[in-house]
Amino acid sequence: MLNILVTGANGQLGSEITELSKTLEDNFFFTDYDTLDITDCDAIESFVNTNQIDTIINCAAYTAVDKAEEDEEKADKLNHLAVKYLANISKAKEIKLIHISTDYVFDGKNYRPYKEEDATNPPSIYGKTKLAGEKAFLEISPQNSLIIRTSWVYSSFGANFVKTMLKYGKEKDELRVIYDQVGTPTYARDLAQLILDITPKIQNSKFKIYHYSNEGVLSWYDFAKEIIKMAKIECEVVPIESFEYPVPAPRPHYSLLNKAKIKKEFDITIPFWKDSLRECLIKMGEKR
Repeated sequence: MLNILVTGANGQLGSEITELSKTLEDNFFFTDYDTLDITDCDAIESFVNTNQIDTIINCAAYTAVDKAEEDEEKADKLNHLAVKYLANISKAKEIKLIHISTDYVFDGKNYRPYKEEDATNPPSIYGKTKLAGEKAFLEISPQNSLIIRTSWVYSSFGANFVKTMLKYGKEKDELRVIYDQVGTPTYARDLAQLILDITPKIQNSKFKIYHYSNEGVLSWYDFAKEIIKMAKIECEVVPIESFEYPVPAPRPHYSLLNKAKIKKEFDITIPFWKDSLRECLIKMGEKR
């Protein structure tokens, strides 16, 4: 039986892990900023020692992509320094560590799905701070630990693109959505299930990086069209280019992730994005 610390437990992924963990026999300790400040190294060590933690799943992150452009210090503390502290403690105490990262570490100029070893070049502060966390992890390199990069996360919990489209689709006759940014959404419940399934199987002397999202290729426009269609909402979705919807932080135009490594090494299959979207909408009571 494991003693598992889940940080960022009130976020989308953390909330999904919380719900799925109810059927498991391991001891879970769910924390967020108000119960454990992971930017405080002493606080982490004290919590780990008190609760005899042997596994950490770090779901905590500063994810306000546009706000990070003006709040780099706070983003760096959570996305970089906190990861460094967790990695140091994991190495010192031989704790298994799973850390969640992002497709935003890439610049989006690729022409094929990004592999784990492809060059990183984040264009945004958010992406840069997440990459700094990865590099700190790499330098420390605790055993039995890994990073999972993911993309376009949504869930029945928290705020996300799916909920935004549902909300505005019901309020407006037309939605204008970007079509020149391509990738794949990730249903947080699928990722949460994967993490819980592979945690007991992690056995590696050096840390590893994996990519995970749902299967398929689409744009934000395609995603919005399918959300509106499945929910049977009367609203027209209009494709626009990125320059027509300016935001403070640049987004990668292409962030498709190659998942071959995680599928092969853990012998898993990954759900198709439409199937997972349908499952999420049913859970939310939005599938018509």
